[in-house]
Amino acid sequence: MDQHLIAIDLDGTTLNNQSKLTNETINTLRLAAKNGHIVSIITGRPYRIAQHIYDQIGIKTPMVNFNGALTHIPHENWDKEYEIELTKEIALDLLAHREELGIDTITVESKNHFWANQATKDVPEFLPSRLKPSQLLSERNLSDNPIAMTIEYQPDSKDRIIKAVDSKYGDFVESRVWGGPYNILELIHRGTHKESGMFYIAKQYGIDQQHIIAFGDEKNDQEMIDAAGRGVAMQNAIPEIKEIADDVTPLDNEHNGLANYLKEYLKLA
Repeated sequence: MDQHLIAIDLDGTTLNNQSKLTNETINTLRLAAKNGHIVSIITGRPYRIAQHIYDQIGIKTPMVNFNGALTHIPHENWDKEYEIELTKEIALDLLAHREELGIDTITVESKNHFWANQATKDVPEFLPSRLKPSQLLSERNLSDNPIAMTIEYQPDSKDRIIKAVDSKYGDFVESRVWGGPYNILELIHRGTHKESGMFYIAKQYGIDQQHIIAFGDEKNDQEMIDAAGRGVAMQNAIPEIKEIADDVTPLDNEHNGLANYLKEYLKLA
């Protein structure tokens, strides 16, 4: 079979409901790579909470973090790595107006560093549960332009925050609301989505669009699923993703849906 780029979302797709990889998923992805396919994680997660999954799978191919704003090869100095940054100004501006906007926790991240106004246990793993003094968000500590910002907002504050961001920074900043039960907004550079990283990786390996297969389940996978040669929605995906997908996995993420689909589609022995 021709070489494919296999673009995999993590949460709700490659990972089960306990945010873990199963042995079947690991073995299937390794087998796909052994057969010459390019397996790439394309996730909204920051690098700090995606690296261990990359290492557990055991791949050496590029990974996309922050929904397309960072493309790199972990543990390597890849000369084609790129970041799409925001500015310190917006982070410090939101920090200064946190109370009036109804922001509880703001986390600001670059590739290898993060800062937050406070530690929180509200969204385990995704938001920092502890902070070193140097990680407390302040003008003094914020050493890098951020790639992404994650805002945990108070109930009924979402529209107020989006309006404030759009009115002041809307030319280059885009707000996205997380799926699921959490009150979370994510800010990234406008026009930056998962499919930009997906196509960038495909270009590096000379893989055309028809040989890109992408898996996802949530709103932030929409552009990637729609743009891939074969966009596959998970059985547990939201209706909007299933509607635009070329196919839907028979099994969900809790029952190795991605692994089973790949084994059949790629005829992995």
